[in-house]
Amino acid sequence: MNPKTPATGGRPDVIVVGGGIGGLGTAFALAREGLRVRVLEQAPAFGEVGAGLQIAPNCTRILDEYGLLEEAKSLGVLPENMVMRDALDARELTRLDLRDLERRYGFPYMVIHRSDLHGIFLRACERAGVELLTDRTVVGYEHTADGARVRLEDGSVHEAPLVVAADGLHSPARRQLVGDDVVSSDYVAYRAAVPIERVRDNGIAERDVTVYVGPRCHFVQYALRGGEMFNQVAVFESPKALAGQEDWGTPDELDAAFEQTCDTVRKGIPLMWRDRWWRMFDREPIETWVYGRIALLGDAAHPPLQYMAQGAIMAIEDGWVLAKHIARRSTGNGGRPDWDAALASYEAVRVEHCRRVLTTARAWGELWHLDGTERLRRNAIMRARDVHDYSFTDWIYGPTALTPDEEPEMFTPIPLASARIEEIEEIEEIEEDGRMADEPARAPGEAVPVAGGGPA
Repeated sequence: MNPKTPATGGRPDVIVVGGGIGGLGTAFALAREGLRVRVLEQAPAFGEVGAGLQIAPNCTRILDEYGLLEEAKSLGVLPENMVMRDALDARELTRLDLRDLERRYGFPYMVIHRSDLHGIFLRACERAGVELLTDRTVVGYEHTADGARVRLEDGSVHEAPLVVAADGLHSPARRQLVGDDVVSSDYVAYRAAVPIERVRDNGIAERDVTVYVGPRCHFVQYALRGGEMFNQVAVFESPKALAGQEDWGTPDELDAAFEQTCDTVRKGIPLMWRDRWWRMFDREPIETWVYGRIALLGDAAHPPLQYMAQGAIMAIEDGWVLAKHIARRSTGNGGRPDWDAALASYEAVRVEHCRRVLTTARAWGELWHLDGTERLRRNAIMRARDVHDYSFTDWIYGPTALTPDEEPEMFTPIPLASARIEEIEEIEEIEEDGRMADEPARAPGEAVPVAGGGPA
């Protein structure tokens, strides 16, 4: 479809609150359908904080439709494999061949710096004529006779037929309309993106996304920006959080959490940024995202734990789905959208999909962080998986559903208890003898979908 040219000036058709990746992605999707879109961002300038993102085929497919994929590929990296290893002994557990995965789903698996993807959408919005306003802090949402309005901190108001709240994990819209609280996982993430020369002697795999999973911790590594930079993410459970202390996730806990891990992981820990860290929260899934003409989107609607690497992707998908349904319902009535029908269709398909991702992310995080015999059971199941078995990824990496009947069936989990006891006993004996690191690598395997490399 050729993008339509939105009219300029006057009252916007849609107000998007929040200028992050989800907000800008949604603004661009709507502008492509000929809608006048205004974005309200509270920061003094548009930008993103963080490091790397993993972008799976269900998102690169949308970037391709938008005409943005080649620019993204020029700024990112197309890794060859996603490899999961045990964080204690570094032995391979399972892998995805990302070249074969691209053949299966038709689009690549990519890693990219968060600020680079944000910049791609920002420039696309500018070209599309989106009105981009900064220093606009929204403090309240209200219904009107023919749409909705937002009230700003300075007392001013903005009105439109539709308001999209893409205002993040701590969304004022979610607080006002739903009133629930965020849920702490008691885990914290540290990040770092460094010149790749600083890590080349650390035993890294430059062409892969590597995930080391260990007891109450994991570590993610991959290259960025054409291989010039290297992204690392260290995630661990905070003893201080479990004890109810307010000052939790501090650098001393980071160092202690990874003391028993393998050499490659331990060498990476000193490089982590020590002046900031990200406590990991999500929310309970909710069934209602649409309140009159106010629609929640992205982390305001469905903030996940990061284990599926689908948070930014889901927000981009939300905007794509919303724009598609508005376009479908703009053929009659003088070309004016049937906003309510479009919003109902958006909510009908996205709520269930995102609920699945949220709940799977929680389960996936638990699986990664197992200890003792349960860790050995997990490892045995993962090693038994064939590298070309996609039964655990088809539900997430295929085309984004526009209607509930297009949503694919979920995968069938493999119970930990199904792991062969003889194999587990053999592994325990090897570990007790201190010979685990010398054993040859086994065939890849997994228990639940390898649907992302963890917090990006």
